[in-house]
Amino acid sequence: MSIIRNRPKGSYIHEADWQQLFILTEHWKSDLEFFKEDLEFLNHIISKYFIWISKKDNIDLVREIEVGLLELNKKCDAILKQVNKHLHHLAELIDNPFAYDSHTFRTEHEQLEDDIAMFVKDFRKNRKEVFTITEHVIDGEEMIKKLGLVI
Repeated sequence: MSIIRNRPKGSYIHEADWQQLFILTEHWKSDLEFFKEDLEFLNHIISKYFIWISKKDNIDLVREIEVGLLELNKKCDAILKQVNKHLHHLAELIDNPFAYDSHTFRTEHEQLEDDIAMFVKDFRKNRKEVFTITEHVIDGEEMIKKLGLVI
């Protein structure tokens, strides 16, 4: 499985200075805040269409999607908390380069990046599932209207 990374290839994490890592981490934070808002939007979609979805045979699928959204919300909150802590540590390192063990900190930075990449992968999969089920519901509603049937 390939891992999506938001940094140049090679040994960037181990060669970049603290300011560069700070900027990269701020970028991660911005992306995560966007994903957090998008998760709220996806929850809104599920809530809006749940009445129609629950009338179909897809109620188990919808429950799985809802659980997935809740888990992603928790995961996003946890990673955002880690990113904020990481930014604080980076700020301390910029002021005092000997505040933390450099190698350990960079390894933690790399792990945080991998956690974010995995979150993004899970987010995209869940987002696709939300749109697939709502598309199915909308198509079904349009077919019912065309046939002149009432639910």
